[in-house]
Amino acid sequence: MSQAESWRSSRSKRLQARLISSLGYPIIATLASTFRWRQDGLQRLDDVKRSGRQPIMAFWHGRILSSTYFFRRRGIVVITSENFDGEWIAGIIERFGYGTARGSSSRGAVKALVQLKRDMAAGKPAAFTLDGPRGPAKVAQPGAVWLAKATGNPIIPFHIEASRHWTLNSWDHTQIPKPFADVAIAIGEPLEVPPEADDAALERARLELEARLKSLEARATAMLVAR
Repeated sequence: MSQAESWRSSRSKRLQARLISSLGYPIIATLASTFRWRQDGLQRLDDVKRSGRQPIMAFWHGRILSSTYFFRRRGIVVITSENFDGEWIAGIIERFGYGTARGSSSRGAVKALVQLKRDMAAGKPAAFTLDGPRGPAKVAQPGAVWLAKATGNPIIPFHIEASRHWTLNSWDHTQIPKPFADVAIAIGEPLEVPPEADDAALERARLELEARLKSLEARATAMLVAR
């Protein structure tokens, strides 16, 4: 029996996942409703949609809480793991208006990417935590680049920084903005991956994503200093 099948066979675990989701959503929504946002580059999403395509949003796992709130109710599809943690996380983000493609590593990831490809063909945007689900932190995995090649949709990198926040002692150093914090989001230029891209081109695109996110992190930080 797989790990996913094992926890799903437990009624108490299923109830626990639903409980975490039902409690987690209002807590996150209430906290995030106090954030004071500063935005740069949001028009780039509109530009992509006007071109008849959908964006593939790309960011670091450590900014998942603030990102979830900012991009809520847009029908964005994201990958969530098939394990217990993935279940309650899916329950929370679905309440924020996201779709989910279930999968983890190896075969599960391939299944989830195929579902994302279908969802994008149906006109839905997608999003990736580039270094998820387990890191290493700020090292981009190839999923977003593969999806851009397969669908012809551009990758839109972005970064979020908060003026005041808690930082979790986790592999990704998850940032949780404190109540009424100023929160800056910097959205970068679209990154195109041609359908004929070979392995070398895909690797260059992956490294370019890392470089752009580093630049966007500096931009978001500077936005908090500027008045």
